Formats: sequence, structure tokens, C-alpha cells
Amino acid sequence: MTVLERCVSALVLVIAAFAVVFMLTPLVVTVIVSFGSASVFTLPPPEWSFRWYERLASLRGFAPALATSVQIAALSTAIALVMGTMCAIALARGKVRGSEAIISFLVSPLMLPGLVIGIALLQFFREIGLRDAWVSLLLAHVVITLPYVARTVIGALSLFDFTLIDAARTLGHSYPAAIRKVLVPVLGPAFMTSGMFAFLASMDNYPISIFFSDAWTKTLPIQMLQYVEERPDPTIAAISTCLILLATLAMIIGDRLVGIRRMAQF
Repeated sequence: MTVLERCVSALVLVIAAFAVVFMLTPLVVTVIVSFGSASVFTLPPPEWSFRWYERLASLRGFAPALATSVQIAALSTAIALVMGTMCAIALARGKVRGSEAIISFLVSPLMLPGLVIGIALLQFFREIGLRDAWVSLLLAHVVITLPYVARTVIGALSLFDFTLIDAARTLGHSYPAAIRKVLVPVLGPAFMTSGMFAFLASMDNYPISIFFSDAWTKTLPIQMLQYVEERPDPTIAAISTCLILLATLAMIIGDRLVGIRRMAQF
């Protein structure tokens, strides 16, 4: 390795380290502030305390908003897994004209600003007469979670040899049994990866959820915004730390079940 190559490698490492520190610093600050005793955002905290986490148990509107977010995220992820897998199999297995355009359409919600998608869905739901906030939230979250599943499963299916299903059928399995015993285990890592990102994306979504929330149906990000407007204290940092912990646990579980490197392939 020449001197120039060493300098370039060192520069790349320095830039990468700076990017990691730049991205993780706000998260570290949030976690530290959440364990402080002060009623304002103070760094470093004067004393360490769990008072803001204890306050979550009696915080007005926190439990219903959390329950709504978990229900919407779980259901939208489940629906997206079914629909996304069906779309991926049809595009990968069948000879569909304009498949590349269809794939681009499926992942388009990831390319558009959330406010644009929210306004478009709001107008569409009004045109079809859908007024229920909970159902509107669910359908909107299916729209934003479906791209994670569809794109990931399509990538996994592009590496799958469909002749294995035919081989399983020649050995006596029915078509559904061959799908269950051959295809599903292969797609397990893709399901795990896409489901994890879809669930977290739904839990954290704000720009779309704000269009479909009302006084009785609020997701956790919307409720957090209300807390900031009413009383900006480190309770928000405590809630944010719990969400950071949720994402970390999801990554740990994914690493244990699938492996980070295998998940990164999708």
C-alpha cells in the first residue's frame, strides 16, 4: 500500500468516525438528560434521578397514545408483510410487464416527503368518505410500511432458486406445503429485517400521523408534541430514551436471530 493510499484510508476512517459521533451525540445527550433531576434540560445534570421515568406512569395521555402506536405499528406491519410478500412473489415469479415501474411505485412512499403523502391520503380518504381516525391511521401506516417489506422481500427473492419448490413438489409436497417448507425459511431473514424496520418506522412516524389524529386517537409522537407545547421538561427525554431502547433491542434480537451482516444484505 502506497503512502497516498494510506492517507486516503486514514482520511476515510476519520470522516466515518466524525459522522458516527455527529449522529450519535444527540442520542447520548437525550439519554443523559433523561436521568437528570433538574426540571429543565441541563447538561451535565446536577444529580442523577429516575424521577422522569417514574412520572411516565401518571403522565396524562401517555398510556393510550402508547397503546395506539403499538397497535397501529403491529397491525400495519403484519398487513404489509402479507401484501408485500404477495407483491414480491408476483413480481419475481410472474412475467409482469413494467415490473420495474411497479417496484418503483411500491417504494415511492420512501422517496416522497411525509407531508406530501399525508395531504394526498387525507384528500383521498375524504373523497371515499372515510372519517374514522383509527382506520385512517392504520391504512396510512400500511402505505409507509409496505415499501420496507416489498423492497426487502424482492431483493431476497432475486437470490432464490424457484426450482427448489418444483423439486419439493416432485417429492410429494403440495404447492402450499412446498412454499411453507422451502420458501418461507429462506425468506425468514428478509421478513425479520423488513418487519423490524417497518414496525420502528410506524412507531416513530409523525408527519403522516398528524393528519389523521383526533382528540381520542393519538399516536405517541403526536402526544409527545403536545407535551412539548404544554410543558417542555425532561419527560420527553425519558420517552425518547425508551424509544431508543426499543430500537436497540430490535437490533439485538435481529442480530441474535438473523445476524447483522445477513440483515445488511437486504
